[in-house]
Amino acid sequence: MPSIDTDDVASNRLNLRVLGTESEHLLTAKPVASSSVVAVIRSDPTGAFARGTLIGADVPLQRMRVTFLGTGSALPTGERFQAGILVQEDGRTVLIDCGAGALQRLQQSGVGYEGVSTVLLTHHHLDHVSDLLPLVKARWLAGEDHLEVVGPQGTKALLDDLLAVHEYMQDKIDLQVREVVPGEFSVAGFDVSAYETRHSLPCLAYRFDDRFTFSGDSEAFEGLANFAEGSAILAHDCSFPDGVDVSNHPTPDSLGRALAGREIGRVYLTHLYPHTEGQHEEMLESIGAHYDGDVRFAEDLQTISIE
Repeated sequence: MPSIDTDDVASNRLNLRVLGTESEHLLTAKPVASSSVVAVIRSDPTGAFARGTLIGADVPLQRMRVTFLGTGSALPTGERFQAGILVQEDGRTVLIDCGAGALQRLQQSGVGYEGVSTVLLTHHHLDHVSDLLPLVKARWLAGEDHLEVVGPQGTKALLDDLLAVHEYMQDKIDLQVREVVPGEFSVAGFDVSAYETRHSLPCLAYRFDDRFTFSGDSEAFEGLANFAEGSAILAHDCSFPDGVDVSNHPTPDSLGRALAGREIGRVYLTHLYPHTEGQHEEMLESIGAHYDGDVRFAEDLQTISIE
């Protein structure tokens, strides 16, 4: 059992008050495996509370913070931008995917494009890389001198092709590109494990020790669920509601079946197409018919702190 910073020791639950722009929430999270979710902080688009404010608990800076910059899809909405997730801990920052709107969300989050020197790509579909070259340019114009891009095989060719189209951007900053395969590696000071998913392009899921796993784009299947088991937080693709004939992405029923019996602290659904709007309750019920864990919908600019 992990150590818990709480006065409520009898129930092994951690209570924190979180102040956001809309209301103050009392959140309770139950520890799972070797990590525990300690808070959920809603950021606001104005940036006034972009970093969140914790009341009644001392949260060390070394706790991992996961911020959903974009929880949408190839059909973004005004509320859900394309894919992007920030992982931060103890001065280290990595941006997972860089879809359309990532630069705006970075500014709204309070981190900014100046604060991101490493990007980790799950795959190369447009809704995951469309702000990649704009990030290079923004960092150059902001006086930053380098950027590392890490991703599956083909990442170097992707950057080479983008820079061939926009020749004036060549050699503006020190651009380092590294390709990775399923297995273990280090990025931005984080130890990461990669697992190949089932998608229409080569795609990798990433796991940051026992605290955070991101599915990337993928059908739901047993191997990926096994890869994520024991994570405090799993962010999983759930692009469409049941009834949509889709491949390369899960529906709630298929996701619930894949996760059945797995021990995961909390699951956040992301990569949401507009088809899911108005269907949230039904989607959660469909997952819950097979999987009895904590499942929620991720929201843009939502931050989770994990011990």
